[in-house]
Amino acid sequence: MKKLKCHCGEVEAEINVPENLEKVLKCNCSICKRKGAIMSMVKNEDFQIIKGKDKLILYQFHSKIAKHYFCSNCGIYTHHNPRANPAMTGFNLGCIDEINTFELKNIAINDGQNHPLDKK
Repeated sequence: MKKLKCHCGEVEAEINVPENLEKVLKCNCSICKRKGAIMSMVKNEDFQIIKGKDKLILYQFHSKIAKHYFCSNCGIYTHHNPRANPAMTGFNLGCIDEINTFELKNIAINDGQNHPLDKK
């Protein structure tokens, strides 16, 4: 179990995640490119907001399927539900104190610029 916290501490979540993260990634879609976060993913049931749900701001764009959440006080991206798989929660590894994102190796790149749901 890991604890996620935004910068100001108003938002906290508990994440049931293995010690060795199975998936570590960055994404090159328009929003992820700008926020620059290193993320991991869990099933929705393994991610639980335990403090500050009322402080979260939802941001949606384009297809309005993906849900991106930010702390309304400090502005930090905490987590999201991707449109390719809304049953999953992606979360900001930088919000977990015991993870040093500068030491992470083999960070996969998700090609969000060429999202399969955008193909005609």
